[in-house]
Amino acid sequence: MASVDQHAELGTFLRARRQQLVRADFELPPVGRNRTIGLRREEIAYRASLSVTWYTWLEQGRPVNPSRQVLDALAMTMRLSAAEHDYLLSLAGYAPAAPAGSTPTDAPASLRRLLDALLPSPAFAVSTDWTIAAWNAAYEALYPPVATAAPEDRNLLLAIFTDPSVRDLLPDWDVTSRHFLAEYRADAGPLLGQPEHVALVTRLLATSPDFAAAWAAHEVERFASRERRFTHPTAGELVFEHHRLIPSDQPELHVVVYLADGDPPTRDKMGSLVPYDRF
Repeated sequence: MASVDQHAELGTFLRARRQQLVRADFELPPVGRNRTIGLRREEIAYRASLSVTWYTWLEQGRPVNPSRQVLDALAMTMRLSAAEHDYLLSLAGYAPAAPAGSTPTDAPASLRRLLDALLPSPAFAVSTDWTIAAWNAAYEALYPPVATAAPEDRNLLLAIFTDPSVRDLLPDWDVTSRHFLAEYRADAGPLLGQPEHVALVTRLLATSPDFAAAWAAHEVERFASRERRFTHPTAGELVFEHHRLIPSDQPELHVVVYLADGDPPTRDKMGSLVPYDRF
């Protein structure tokens, strides 16, 4: 069953998505003063074969427990993406349970050796709340503050939204920051009631207006490998392939790799920043 926080988030998520729907896509006329965006609650309820009262309770975050069939119907009605559908299910308790135990803040030696073996590509490991648990020398060369940050501040989302140097490092910060947050939200659906998640989101809402605005948008995305560009203060432009791996014996840690092999100039620059043994 969903926790109190998850009920509230489920309601807020449904409301945000309903208010973003284009009426013409559902063959509905504008309402009011030519308002073309957003469906009424009763319009969603009718299309999902629900009572208006029941759907209203869901949006209000009341402690009701919708069936999977109800959530599937809402996802279809609202034309949610696969990631958004999974997120909606997770909020109602239909996603796999979060890993048991506390969020790891360190990585085992074997995982650290894996990160070092990926040189000259920057690589690091994050825990379920995106605490950076380990990193290699290339990632430290790319983002030096990771080595000096206090353990409680060594978090990927905190860095993205509160460290000015990250904005200088990312020429597409506006886009990249929202990608990261949408991916984090997809990962964090089952974790909403856990202390680490609550503390992180509360802290960011209080310190970053950009985070608050992006969080309110309720964007959800699955991770997808993609090109990443950085503007390094000494090496200049760096181009990587962004990948994420989950070790089978450490599923609570995700390995993030910025692969340098796809761009020879970047590989050469990283080799100069971090001398390494190729063999």
